[in-house]
Amino acid sequence: MSLTIKGEKREFFGKNASRRVRREGKIPAILYGQGEPGVPLALDKKDIFEILRSETGENTLFKTSFDSESKDTMIKDVQIDPVSDEILHVDLIQIAMNKAIRVSIPVVVTGEAVGVKTEGGFIDLITREIEVECLPKDIPEQIEVNVSGLHLHQSIKIEEMTPLPNVEIVSDPHAVVVLIEAPTKEEVVAAEEEKEEEVEVMAEEEEPEVIKKEKPEEKGKKEKEEKEE
Repeated sequence: MSLTIKGEKREFFGKNASRRVRREGKIPAILYGQGEPGVPLALDKKDIFEILRSETGENTLFKTSFDSESKDTMIKDVQIDPVSDEILHVDLIQIAMNKAIRVSIPVVVTGEAVGVKTEGGFIDLITREIEVECLPKDIPEQIEVNVSGLHLHQSIKIEEMTPLPNVEIVSDPHAVVVLIEAPTKEEVVAAEEEKEEEVEVMAEEEEPEVIKKEKPEEKGKKEKEEKEE
C-alpha cells in the first residue's frame, strides 16, 4: 500500500460548511473506525479522483493521515450530485489488514465465443460484479470469465468459474454471469434494413453525373426559334 492521502479534521458542519469546503477544492468526508466514532475530515479532491479513476477504484487500499495519525482505509460510499456530477461527500472505512472484508469485484469477459464468431450471437454480461470475501491484501482488481468455448444459448454460472486463490465468493453460486444470446427477429430485420440503406447510399454516392447533350436537330430547331423571336 503505497498511496497516502492527507486529511484535515473538520470543526464546522452543515450544508454551508460543506459548501465552503468544496469551494476550497476539498471534499467533506467521514472516516468510520473499528468500533470508534466517525472522524469528520476534509480531503483533497484530486486525491479522491486519483483513487476512483485507478484500476481498483473504490476497492483501492490507501492510508489516510490526519493530525499525527495514519489509518489503513478504503472508500465505503461516494455521494454524487445527480445534476452536476460533483462529488458531494465521501465515506471512508478503516481497514484491519488481518481481517477479511467483503467487496464487489467487476467482471471482465475474455476470449471470443464460438456463438458470436460463427453463429451470429452476442454476449450478454448479466452479472457485472461479484461479491467476495478475503483479506485486504488479496482483493483482486477484476474477475475474468473466459467465453471462448461457448455456443449459442450457453452460459457460465458463478459456480463454474475458476476459483481465485485466497478469495471466497459470496454471491449466489447459481447466478448466471454471462450468456451467449441469439438476436431477436426484430434486431435481425433492423440490421438487414440498415445494411440495405448503407448499400443504397453508397450506390448513390458512386453514381456518375450524367450531362445531357442536345441532338444536332434539336439544337438547330432551338436556334431557328430564337431567330424568329
